[in-house]
Amino acid sequence: MKLALGLGCDRGTPLATLEAAVEQALGACGAGLADVAAVASIDLKADEPALLQLAEKRGWTIRFHPAAELARVNVPNPSATVRRHTGTPSVSEAAALLAAGADRTHLLIEKHRLRGPDGRNATVSIARIPA
Repeated sequence: MKLALGLGCDRGTPLATLEAAVEQALGACGAGLADVAAVASIDLKADEPALLQLAEKRGWTIRFHPAAELARVNVPNPSATVRRHTGTPSVSEAAALLAAGADRTHLLIEKHRLRGPDGRNATVSIARIPA
């Protein structure tokens, strides 16, 4: 099974928090790091150290989408708070679906959030890439 990850996080989220969120989300759908074939986030995070470190460590290429593109994706859990901060009602769910080239029926993990020990949040959504 090939999967796409949609990633979101607070500014300054540590790599350890992001890695833990990814591992938990993958575990929740019975998958592993080897199943990840695509990764995406919002272009506002194109300079986020933890995202870049994770991609480099895992050999992943992250595609960063503008808020307007993410906002056009039909997601199950839109958020007014996320919209206020980013200009789109969804980052992780929309990014996962765009990376998978799929609709919301392919979303395996809608929105897995992990608050790290420092209070920073990481959010992971996972979509199955259609065969």
